[in-house]
Amino acid sequence: MATASVAFKSREDHRKQLELEEARKAGLAPAEVDEDGKEINPHIPQYMSSAPWYLNAERPSLKHQRKWKSDPNYTKSWYDRGAKIFQADKYRKGACENCGAMTHNVKLCMERPRKKGAKWTNMHIAPDEKIETFELDYDGKRDRWNGYDAATYARVIERYEARDEARRKYLKEKQLKKLEEKNNKGNGEGNVSDEDEDEDALKVDEAKVDESKQMDFAKVEKRVRTTGGGSTGTVRNLRIREDIAKYLLNLDVNSAYYDPKTRSMREDPLPDADPNEKFYGGDNQYRVSGQAMEFKQLNIHAWEAFEKGQDIHMQAAPSQAELLYKNYKIIREKLKLQMKDAVMEKYGNAATDAKLPRELLMGQTERQVEYDRAGRVIKGLETSLPKSKYEEDVYINNHTSVWGSWWKDHQWGYKCCKQTIRNSYCTGAAGIEAAEAAADLMKANVDRKAASEETPVPEEEKRLATWGNDVPDDLLLDQKQLTEALKKEDERKKEEKDERKRKYNVRWNDEVTAEEMEAYRMKRIHHDDPMKDFLH
Repeated sequence: MATASVAFKSREDHRKQLELEEARKAGLAPAEVDEDGKEINPHIPQYMSSAPWYLNAERPSLKHQRKWKSDPNYTKSWYDRGAKIFQADKYRKGACENCGAMTHNVKLCMERPRKKGAKWTNMHIAPDEKIETFELDYDGKRDRWNGYDAATYARVIERYEARDEARRKYLKEKQLKKLEEKNNKGNGEGNVSDEDEDEDALKVDEAKVDESKQMDFAKVEKRVRTTGGGSTGTVRNLRIREDIAKYLLNLDVNSAYYDPKTRSMREDPLPDADPNEKFYGGDNQYRVSGQAMEFKQLNIHAWEAFEKGQDIHMQAAPSQAELLYKNYKIIREKLKLQMKDAVMEKYGNAATDAKLPRELLMGQTERQVEYDRAGRVIKGLETSLPKSKYEEDVYINNHTSVWGSWWKDHQWGYKCCKQTIRNSYCTGAAGIEAAEAAADLMKANVDRKAASEETPVPEEEKRLATWGNDVPDDLLLDQKQLTEALKKEDERKKEEKDERKRKYNVRWNDEVTAEEMEAYRMKRIHHDDPMKDFLH
């Protein structure tokens, strides 16, 4: 609820309001609309949606949560530099005495001081400047780049380009000069000294010089062992610029995921491509090949050894862990060889024994197999059924069949005795006959009971007396005694209402006559009677 009204609501109105809010949250009722016709999210908590009392909000709104005083132009506006608004023809009163502009005085004039100001010469009147005032917000006042013209940076670029061009021209002239000197010396002397051979390295053309300059982008300056990080050394960036980035190999949005933070792509971006043609198959390819698997096995061995009680830690002492792993592999190979020798010593080595007979090598046998015209096996090559790892054909409790070999009425049982209790003892054919006889007897009893049932005879409703006995047909009530009994009943009820009228010595009579019982019935109040309030 986004209303700011704090008027008093009754309990019923408050309950209806809560039900409406629940219906809006469940989507059963339309959302509330603010002053601008926008829907208000029903899940917004009340402490955010309720407007302060001093805003006097008549309709529900979230305007108090918005920055309604903000102006998007506060941080973007700046002074129009060098803009002029009016050019006067003659000097005006109150204008600058030096240049004649109305927007400043002679003290703030930025023009060169004239020998005779415009006030006296009335010539060369300067135009009025454009005066602007801005109400900048917090960010606009502290924006150091506000009003900066990015086009001015072109002059900086031009200056650096001119410097690079001059440097390139100077190096080219120096190189040509050295080549000319070398050619002159070569014509005068036939022998070439070692110094001339060293100078041959300087004989590079302009294209090679430019290429060496372009290769400098691959250098990465790295500081090593100094206060700032070390002596400056050059580290080559080994990535070839012609290589395609891994995230550009497959532009399908459903392809392998690329993590820009770690620059990793675990899955293969081109799983259907020919593995002989693609050079990248995902980071997982490197994790399951080469030294990565050896390092993984080393870690697993360190963990298992630590769990078994050895003082080994892969990060704390990696050399110790690697040495122990090598010793472990040597010992494991020795144990394998010892086990192999023991098995061969006990059972022999089939590889070193005499050659097998030719009949066995060629697959010849005396077993007869019959085939039909279609080539199907008829007799002699029965296929053996495969067995599982569980025990089969295990008979318990004198049963001759396994559990689950019989099914009846959605229950499994034994086929030998037709029992559905798994741990029961086998009773054989006698148990089957007894079970069938019991079933037949039960069915006969049910049929006999259904046949013997008859419709119940309705009993006559007996008329009961007021004190619980049967009312005899010849019962007659004495009217005088009934009248006296009614008077006594009225007196008794008065005593019940006012206990002060009850006597100290109370006589009790257990003998109740028919007239007294009838009087009690007549005076008794029936709470289910709609006319009970009109009896007395």
